[in-house]
Amino acid sequence: MISVYKLKPKFQQLLMPILNFLHRKKVTANQITIGSIALSILIALLFWYADRFPVFFLALPVGLLLRMALNALDGMMARLFNQTSKTGEVLNEVGDIVSDVLIFFPLLKFHPESLYLVVCFIILSVINEFCGLIGKVVANDRRYDGPMGKSDRALMLGLYGILNLLQISITTISVYIFAVLCLLLVLSSITRLRKALVVHE
Repeated sequence: MISVYKLKPKFQQLLMPILNFLHRKKVTANQITIGSIALSILIALLFWYADRFPVFFLALPVGLLLRMALNALDGMMARLFNQTSKTGEVLNEVGDIVSDVLIFFPLLKFHPESLYLVVCFIILSVINEFCGLIGKVVANDRRYDGPMGKSDRALMLGLYGILNLLQISITTISVYIFAVLCLLLVLSSITRLRKALVVHE
């Protein structure tokens, strides 16, 4: 399936100088993860108030790109410098899910005309991550398959922020957009479960 996640190896290569710098400064993987969660809270707050201060919509493309970098860096730090731990894994997985919910929550405020679909989108996003974790449980293989994985959702929300910054509203078509996103999340979740079971068998 097409997914932004497939660009991750190239993205990680670009982050290597930053990773080495952080390691020299004795920054740990868990500290990076906590930093990512803190950044997510900030993004959510700025997004919530973006109707009053439109420049805050920049928090979506800029903030989510930084968050993706931190999410990649914590895993790289853990693997390459022997910092893997059960605590770190729990912090990473739970932190990602909670952060996603917080960041998506303001969509309820901006799109009351699509309230139920936005709620479905948030719930399906959580389910999608749990489906990825199922692969870890049954086959020791965490699944990140798209077409609407975490990276894809970040890209979509980043584009949404840019459109709003340019005062381009999606209100009149938001029902169709969120309906499609929900269908893609269902497809992504089924793909993750199917591949996890195939690997297990």
